[in-house]
Amino acid sequence: MSIFRFPLLVWMGITVLIVSLGIRQSFGIFMMPISETFGTGREFFSLAIALQNLLFGVFQPFIGMAADRWGAWRIIVIGAIAYAAGLYLTSITTQPQWIYLSLGTLVGLGLSATSYVIVLGAVAKAVPSEHTTKAFGLTTAAGSFGMFVVIPGAQALLSNFDWQTAMQIFAAICSVMVAGAIFMRTPKTSAQTAAAASTDNEQTLHEAITEAFHHKGYWLILLGFFVCGFHVMFIATHLPSFLADKNLPASSTAMALSYVGIFNIFGSFFWGAMGDKYDKRYVMTALYTARALVILAFITLPVTTSSASFFGGAIGFCWLGTVPLTSGLIRQIFGARYMSTLYGLVFFSHQIGSFLGAWFGGIVYDAYGTYMPVWWISVALALVSAVLHLPIDARPVSREYSALKSAAA
Repeated sequence: MSIFRFPLLVWMGITVLIVSLGIRQSFGIFMMPISETFGTGREFFSLAIALQNLLFGVFQPFIGMAADRWGAWRIIVIGAIAYAAGLYLTSITTQPQWIYLSLGTLVGLGLSATSYVIVLGAVAKAVPSEHTTKAFGLTTAAGSFGMFVVIPGAQALLSNFDWQTAMQIFAAICSVMVAGAIFMRTPKTSAQTAAAASTDNEQTLHEAITEAFHHKGYWLILLGFFVCGFHVMFIATHLPSFLADKNLPASSTAMALSYVGIFNIFGSFFWGAMGDKYDKRYVMTALYTARALVILAFITLPVTTSSASFFGGAIGFCWLGTVPLTSGLIRQIFGARYMSTLYGLVFFSHQIGSFLGAWFGGIVYDAYGTYMPVWWISVALALVSAVLHLPIDARPVSREYSALKSAAA
């Protein structure tokens, strides 16, 4: 199936992700003006963003369950409203501590209802299973595209208006997510596999969760995605400081991060397409092995402007390719019916890894004055994750018990 033949739902999901994740990626440039307004220093704003990301992960399993029960489009609408409310309340607050509630809690809730877990769950119900991973890759790439669309816009807004007005404009833009969600209604049954859909519909949410946690492969997927979160947040948080310690100019840091975003667009689609063509377990192993080699080369070779740019592009190509592959494995093994719930639980593992990656990097640097121990741990974790995916039983689970239960009834 050509990407241009994907259902309208896929393209509306991409629109939602461009807005949701694009705005999220722009929060860093608000640090200085907000800190100056309240005279709080940078730690205050950083803690608000850290709270946002932690709650993003905490809310995710429950939001996923709600999406599986009441439909993704309803959850996205509610999430967009919470997102907009958080941005608007941030813009009008006069007491800095309220930002923990607005930018931290409300935006964290909004993100959990408008990001990958919910959108990919809807896509899984609308795209034939043999093309799911490719669709997931295309959808995942939207987050990086949003970074390049929204961040320059945010910078332009801050150049022409105060940060409060910029936040209010972003709050208004959240209405685009509401409009997109209206076109994301999915059929109650899967058109491509009626028999499988019938089996899925007999299964309850509790049975789906129990089934997943009794599946060895699900635990291995959880551990693998934890490693992904550790890598992503450690690099995103500490790469600028690491390059500054090497006496590289700020422009080199900006270029490296730009390459992360640019190459992630291509990488997400590439790894997703590979997951449709080859065994997803082996593709995931190849991805984590590539990560290990890229990080190893970066920390063992001299760090220069050129090597920093190369690292940004190479690690960007492997950045979020895990998302279509991880979600594709969950869809392949457990079906589409409760995918938002099951992927939401896996994503929570990712966010725990993200929290530890950012936090542990700071602890190690304060203790030893260098990030090198964490870089080497990152290499080791990548290799461990590469191995973890090999023994996963990726066959669709057998649900004969459902038929037996119905017959007994």
